[in-house]
Amino acid sequence: MGSKYRVFYTLPLLFALNTAGFAAGSISIVPGPDAAEELQEALITAEPGSMISLAEGTFEFSDGLSLDVPGVTIRGAGMDKTVLSFGDQKAGGEGFLITSDNVTLEDFAVVNTRGDGIKSKGADQISYRRIRVEWTGGPDEKNGAYGIYPVESKNVLVEDSLVRGASDAGIYVGQSENIVVRNSTAAYNVAGIEIENSKHADVYGNTVTHNTGGILVFDLPNLPVMGGHSVRVFENQVIDNDTPNFAPAGNIVGMVAKGTGIMVMANRNVHVFDNVLKNNGTVHVLIATYPNDFDDDTYVPHPRAVLVRDNSYGDGGGEPDGEVGKIISDVTGTPVPDIVWDGVVPLTEWITWTSGDDRIYVNEADGTTFANLRMIQNTLYPWSTSPDRDISDYEGTLPEPDMVSLPQLQVQ
Repeated sequence: MGSKYRVFYTLPLLFALNTAGFAAGSISIVPGPDAAEELQEALITAEPGSMISLAEGTFEFSDGLSLDVPGVTIRGAGMDKTVLSFGDQKAGGEGFLITSDNVTLEDFAVVNTRGDGIKSKGADQISYRRIRVEWTGGPDEKNGAYGIYPVESKNVLVEDSLVRGASDAGIYVGQSENIVVRNSTAAYNVAGIEIENSKHADVYGNTVTHNTGGILVFDLPNLPVMGGHSVRVFENQVIDNDTPNFAPAGNIVGMVAKGTGIMVMANRNVHVFDNVLKNNGTVHVLIATYPNDFDDDTYVPHPRAVLVRDNSYGDGGGEPDGEVGKIISDVTGTPVPDIVWDGVVPLTEWITWTSGDDRIYVNEADGTTFANLRMIQNTLYPWSTSPDRDISDYEGTLPEPDMVSLPQLQVQ
């Protein structure tokens, strides 16, 4: 992006015109032998406020696309009508890379990319609306890692979108802040939706089904941004997550057991409520400490201030999978309880963990099953291996994070 764009885009007058709907220019592109070249040229030469319209049909690409001009909208005719196909992609780490602010992507599909589907990096006010990203051959470790992939970004919106077949996470938001993921579908991915090393996120109204794991809220060590917190996961349908894990060897999500509904690991102030969970074979809700060795002195591997409440639980836990499933079911038996906490806390805080803002709270309807695996106690006292199943010991509440407010939602 040239410096003239950076300066011009900051002018208050232009910003006012853009938000009022006056575009700097409109470019229309139709499928054809020159469409790939025409689209990349349009992405390079676009001015802030431009609209790039993609007609109905299939566009074929052998190289990845990129955009670094702010204030651009790219709009197709519908996620099942305008298809950007990368089945013959030979270059580029992803299908589409966005590195500029105030960009809106809507009403088109990106399919069969060699790497990630659509990645936005360092983008403020990035919106994915009615976007489909798919690997049409189904689950395969050779598929791209991420479908919709905002990272190191602020004010992120993903809504009414669909991702299938990602070998890591279908919808992944990492090292970002102020996030809304809503009313979308993630299916046949390793992880359906993943919020990683991020803060202030609302994940709601989504359907997460036939993945290995449904919704993951993680914090990992040795990343530029850590200390994820203030995440709300609510009003989602987390059902039938039954796809065998197909992550490439060495990938952190390779540890996720088939049939995991919602997993919270090493994150703080996470609220899980009003979700429907059923037919997740390993466990509906898992609260866990990061299980691997690490050399990051700033990293806190334990989940803290987690509240699980008012969810609806159907059948589940009857087919615990893999190493994680075996660790849990060896302690609890089968079916695995609806909610499982590994019980791992810092040794220095073990005695005081039952009080204070860092503890785990569970407020669910009568009949909901629970187990604290008490893995710290079992390590110190190996002759005592019984889990704590008394859910009433974990009653309580925490202040709920504020609803996430995004600039792009204020001007609709």
